[in-house]
Amino acid sequence: MKLPSLRHLALGLAFVTTAIQAHNLFLVPSSTVLSKADWITVDAAVSNDLFFFNHMPLGLENLVVSAPDGSQLAPENAMKGKLRSVFDLNLAQPGTYRIAVVNNGLFARWKDKATGQPRRARATPENLASQVPADAQDLQVTQSAGRVETFVTVGKPSTLRPSGKGLELVAAAPTDLVKGEAAHFALQIDGQPAADLEVTLTRGDTRYRDKVEEIKVRTDSKGHFVVTWPQAGMYWLEAASTDAKTTTPLATERRLSYAATLEVMP
Repeated sequence: MKLPSLRHLALGLAFVTTAIQAHNLFLVPSSTVLSKADWITVDAAVSNDLFFFNHMPLGLENLVVSAPDGSQLAPENAMKGKLRSVFDLNLAQPGTYRIAVVNNGLFARWKDKATGQPRRARATPENLASQVPADAQDLQVTQSAGRVETFVTVGKPSTLRPSGKGLELVAAAPTDLVKGEAAHFALQIDGQPAADLEVTLTRGDTRYRDKVEEIKVRTDSKGHFVVTWPQAGMYWLEAASTDAKTTTPLATERRLSYAATLEVMP
């Protein structure tokens, strides 16, 4: 069974809005490699074309910036505009930073007992009871967990620290990517190998090409996959999966989605 694309999955707690389901969600840092401690600016958006701001800003309510030592770094000068969100980061520690928007939530569908009309609501585990009537008929609840992220390294790369929750990328050096060279990655679900999962990679600036030029690979039994980069540039990596490992009693299905922005150098 073909897994749904990230473009068609609702992402999380706020789920942003149903309007994002046919768009790309991404974080784009001003630099992915710094020789010494410095500032960067990160753009966050939901757009029709990769890394081009033409739809709506990506919400930063669930932004998590993990420093190389595992501590959390607070963004500065955050701003939400009409087409993108922007924030600055002061990267003082050497090593690799993980910058992510992590969303989790529930989507409920049911029939109104009085009218028989379909109803739906987006909720959290805490407020689900207040969003769905007690006499709801044919209730179906889906849990959603999505991660949108990018990486920045100051000086020498350091080992990434996966959270062990949801769908995540594991890479030795996600900021040390070069045109024509093979890059080795792995995907995990809840800290375990994500086997036989389709991964799609797309170089940015799609608005300037007649073809999207997607690269599609599959993970092996250990969740590993290899990519040889055909060109330099910013790439968008996406993957998605579904399972029944929900953490909310009423939810019967869990939808997992992942997207990352990676820079490939000449």
